[in-house]
Amino acid sequence: MRPSVVLSGDGCEDEYGSEFFWSADRTASENVMLRTDADLAALYMPFDALLFFADAGNGDLFALVPGVRRPDVFLWDHETDSRTWVAPRLAAYLE
Repeated sequence: MRPSVVLSGDGCEDEYGSEFFWSADRTASENVMLRTDADLAALYMPFDALLFFADAGNGDLFALVPGVRRPDVFLWDHETDSRTWVAPRLAAYLE
């Protein structure tokens, strides 16, 4: 049985409040923070190529790569700094 999904014009969460993707405000603030935090810049490869839009609830983040003609979704692992392909498009990620 699939969980209930609450989709608003700004973000999407399941019946327990876990976000499938962030609101526009959170997306903007998280991406600005990731790109401007000096401590993160010292630990990780640059995030400039990624547009983060959701988290996995464990520190890992989901991202798109804007400007590339592929709508793939990637998972950034905060422990290893790896960027792993997880879905061919956003719709498949949501499924």
